[in-house]
Amino acid sequence: MWSNLPFDVLAKIFSFLSPDSLARARSTCRHWNSCVDTYPIATSFILLSLHHRAWFLALPTRNRGQHCYVHNPVIDNWHLLSLDFLPDPVRPVASIGALILVRPTNCTVLQLALCNPFTRQFRYLPMSNISRTNPAFGVVTLDSVQHGPNPNFRVYVAGGMSEAPRGGAMYELKLEMYDSTDDTWHVVGFVPTEFAVRLTVWTPNESVYSNGVLYWMTSARAYSVMGYEIDGHRWRGFGVPMADKLEFAALLCRNGGLTLVGGASEGEACIWELKEGDRWGLIEKVPMEMGRKLLGGKRSWGSIKCVGSEEAIYLYKELGSGMVVWREMEEKARWAWFWIEGCHSIGGNQVPNLPIKGVFLHPNLFPFTF
Repeated sequence: MWSNLPFDVLAKIFSFLSPDSLARARSTCRHWNSCVDTYPIATSFILLSLHHRAWFLALPTRNRGQHCYVHNPVIDNWHLLSLDFLPDPVRPVASIGALILVRPTNCTVLQLALCNPFTRQFRYLPMSNISRTNPAFGVVTLDSVQHGPNPNFRVYVAGGMSEAPRGGAMYELKLEMYDSTDDTWHVVGFVPTEFAVRLTVWTPNESVYSNGVLYWMTSARAYSVMGYEIDGHRWRGFGVPMADKLEFAALLCRNGGLTLVGGASEGEACIWELKEGDRWGLIEKVPMEMGRKLLGGKRSWGSIKCVGSEEAIYLYKELGSGMVVWREMEEKARWAWFWIEGCHSIGGNQVPNLPIKGVFLHPNLFPFTF
């Protein structure tokens, strides 16, 4: 019966499979493999992104072999992915749907690239107009098919150090933007000196885009937020709750709005949302029992990291430490807390407890072409 199903019906069934299950299905027979190749849109970014949550991808922060670890939230399982196709060791900058924007770790001058760890593709972006070191990045996805193999996006680069006209180095004030639609870098404005310094020295590079504004968290003495309004070319800064007490703080986008996650010394981790007038409102606290489990008996939140999407917020530490997750339920009416066990073994082989950097992405098995 299955071999006689029309391709469009079979493709609809395949759209409910997670990427790892789809990969196994297409290897079953020629008929199923041909279906996946014939109907790639139906079995990839439109329907897969609707039926399945984003996966958590963990990259070791120290160069211990070219590999990464991914957690499938559908079946609560960890996988090991080889990254031996990468020409250089990299660290993640941001996820763009099914792709990861990365930066080589063996190059101090700005160089960015895209990769899909599932299709083993890698492509350098063109070199920027200005050679700079240690800038901050901001990523904006332009269209509704952001989880597809070829999303349209822009990368903003601000701050950093560049060569001074008379020798030495200076803070770079030009704001550059890479546009994937023309594969070109453009100078689109300027950064006030105060903000250029903070973006270079006190910003961990991660950014959040919400309602036309790019936001960065800075940690100079006390945490604060910088925002760049893209259409109006305006910069502004504002504070965060418990700014001088937070041991870690991260910005995320939830339900389209700017969200702050932070943990205070010997206290709880909290979640706030930005309201009108740059005011923060407390919306949730990490359950104390889960928080203690994540901290492993310690009282400091300083080693905790956070990554989020529209549908989930993950707090994590090392690869094997486990994760505290606040996730939207299927009925879309409420969010609930979960504990996800860390990665200890894969296929019967023990996995070392490594320091990691996590990103979210929607796995896609179809190659990007730009």
